[in-house]
Amino acid sequence: MNLRLSDFDYHLPPQLIAQHPSQKRDESRLMLLDRRNGSIGHHRFRELPQLLAGDDLLVLNDSKVIPARLFADRPGGTRRIEILLLREVEKDVWEALLRPGRRVRQGTRLTIAAGKLEAEVMPSDSRLRRRLRFFYRGDFKNLLSQYGQMPLPPYIERGEGGLAADSERYQTVYAAREGSVAAPTAGLHFTPALLQSLRHVFITLHVGYGTFRPIESQDVPAHEMEAEIFEVEAEAARAVREQRRRGGRVVAVGSTSTRVLEHLARDKGEVKEAAGETALFIYPGFRWQVCDALITNFHLPRSTLLVLVSAFAGLDLIKRCYEEAVRHRYRFYSYGDAMLIL
Repeated sequence: MNLRLSDFDYHLPPQLIAQHPSQKRDESRLMLLDRRNGSIGHHRFRELPQLLAGDDLLVLNDSKVIPARLFADRPGGTRRIEILLLREVEKDVWEALLRPGRRVRQGTRLTIAAGKLEAEVMPSDSRLRRRLRFFYRGDFKNLLSQYGQMPLPPYIERGEGGLAADSERYQTVYAAREGSVAAPTAGLHFTPALLQSLRHVFITLHVGYGTFRPIESQDVPAHEMEAEIFEVEAEAARAVREQRRRGGRVVAVGSTSTRVLEHLARDKGEVKEAAGETALFIYPGFRWQVCDALITNFHLPRSTLLVLVSAFAGLDLIKRCYEEAVRHRYRFYSYGDAMLIL
């Protein structure tokens, strides 16, 4: 299949990019797409239990976002440097994105929180991702929780101060295992009460740079995802296997849960207890083995996330859904509305 990057483009009025979450999590809108007949319906997320079958099994990602956004000063510098931590590669050494970063040279010492934290720019083999060695007194995790901010995507305009509400709303209500630098946003719509009314299990994938790294190749299948860490415990794996064996639907909540489930099916033949990394890139033509339904947000043009949902529902049908979403003034991206694809 010849897939060009331009196939995954669409027009989005900037005012439809959600800058804030809905007032209540489950008040967000929910587009229902039925792949069997191409029908589209419009609902609220709180109606999810009525739109699913009683024996459907939801699989959710319980990774917790770390406050990975820091602001630093450099000696003699007039501009603040924004740091987005990506992953710890060794003790006190982190891979990070710097903005603006081109003029920040190797050996530069960055000062954070009036000297509570310092970071030295180390050699790196990437022009975008840099390596920082941190120096501090005390516990790094505690310092990060005090002085770091939620790593909101750049299209959400906050400025350096941020909003205190983001620390709660850019986190799912069931987040339990620290490690992500972006939220698994399909899960942001759930409330504890809504979750309690649905059969569900948790798995973990720590969202890293690979999920949101732009596709640079015009030939979409040539794109390579970066590995992200996952873990599936025995109880969750067993529930998914039993659901499949008795013909029940597995509903993946978000692209992260989707990729873990399908990775295990390809790697081990079925969903089993496992911990490791996945770099699975799902694009149209993919042979699905586990996921029967998908809950997802509305994604950026030309993104791996849009490519994944197009693989699940079909590119032409997804294009029609997105056109419908624009006409009906749905809210897009991380703090936006959701889709249920059956």
